[in-house]
Amino acid sequence: MARLAQKGIEVYLPKGWEGRIFQHADVHGVQSNPVAQFATFPIPATTADFGGGATPSMRPDDIFVVLFEYGQESLGKALFARQGMPRDLTPDHFHTYTLKRGIGGHSGTQWFFTEQRRPWALYAVLGSHARRHTLVPKVNLLLKQVTLLPKTAAG
Repeated sequence: MARLAQKGIEVYLPKGWEGRIFQHADVHGVQSNPVAQFATFPIPATTADFGGGATPSMRPDDIFVVLFEYGQESLGKALFARQGMPRDLTPDHFHTYTLKRGIGGHSGTQWFFTEQRRPWALYAVLGSHARRHTLVPKVNLLLKQVTLLPKTAAG
């Protein structure tokens, strides 16, 4: 398994997955936060944070997953009340109407949570809603390989 570790995010990529962890440059003194993207297909360099530019061309067996960290001002907000990243998703968690931009046949899920006193969104897209029973276990395999470190260790 390939290991990625940056910005307080560590992941051992299962076979067939690729990923990247990055942080945009600060704009006008506003600090950006880490973004991690994982996919079972090559991620185009121009892919937007939540998959714009990548998800429209997904094939039925493709998966795209994002971990997006929000600012510390989000800590304690009701949206981020869930403690811990979900790592045992079910096919029932995926819906065609959850996608940021609806793409025929695709399916997605989105979760907001806090882990290690860091607020996050988990967004996952499946290339086929009809194949979610075989694709969701692959998403869970990836999620079980992710470790989110406390902000002090994140650098």
